Amino acid sequence: MHLRVISPHDLTDDVVRRLSAHPGVANLIVHEGAARNPAGDVVICDVVREAASGLVDELQHTGLDRRGSIALDNVALELSDAARTAERQAPGEGEVAVVWAELEQRTGEETRLSPTFLVFIAVAAMIAGVGLLLDQPILIVGAMVVGPEFGPLAALCVGLIRWRPVIIGHALLTLAVGFAVAVVATVLSTWLLAAIGLVHPAQLVAARPLTGFIWRPDGLSWVIAFLAGIAGLLSLSTAKSGGLVGVLISVTTIPAAANAAVAIAFGVPEQATGSAVQLGINLAAIVTAGTLTLGVQRLMELRAANRAR
Repeated sequence: MHLRVISPHDLTDDVVRRLSAHPGVANLIVHEGAARNPAGDVVICDVVREAASGLVDELQHTGLDRRGSIALDNVALELSDAARTAERQAPGEGEVAVVWAELEQRTGEETRLSPTFLVFIAVAAMIAGVGLLLDQPILIVGAMVVGPEFGPLAALCVGLIRWRPVIIGHALLTLAVGFAVAVVATVLSTWLLAAIGLVHPAQLVAARPLTGFIWRPDGLSWVIAFLAGIAGLLSLSTAKSGGLVGVLISVTTIPAAANAAVAIAFGVPEQATGSAVQLGINLAAIVTAGTLTLGVQRLMELRAANRAR
């Protein structure tokens, strides 16, 4: 990773000393007096991923985040013997290392209750509502991909493991308002589609062999959501985003909310209750699994740091 620090003149010697002494740092460059806003020196270096989180925390303790600047970027290509040496000497494994400040910032942005978030979750639920009535899994999968709810769920896990009450509060608010808007939008869209004759209540209560499981929660509902929570948080925390799409289409959060909304619109309390239970089970399982995953990663980091001492 590429670390860029803007340091006030009185802190630069301490910053350079800390970076020079760390085995996970390579290619250290100091531009004295190069920074203008904020004024100070610019310090640049390459940091192996497994060392990045500890270094950022250490630099924050010096007050650099308040008096200067700390920026961290992923490097796509690094051809350097010094960098390879740093990778061998630094404790831990880069593949599983978590950069906690980066993860906090990324997931913290997902807790914003924006109009875009509300539109995405409402549209996803309406697509899922139609897919349920037509018993079409392809529409359910499309709704899962469109749904933005995994962002605040991941933020909630990070907030719990790092104990950030502000992030926890924002994530819970975003989820509560988002799903409420999704349900209301789907109820209204279902009424509209029924009024113009495109859907009918009989479609909801008819046999739906491909999508009926959504409102019938069982033990496997918890297992699948728990496994998806592990994969999702592992994907986010280790910057392996390829697995995240699979997570988005494996858990029936949006479809469960949509089924509850359609059942409310057509007055089928049994399905509305079952769908609500399914939604609650899935949300709880994802948060539990995600928090435990981050906790295990944190313990692994601490053990690697202790072995290096």
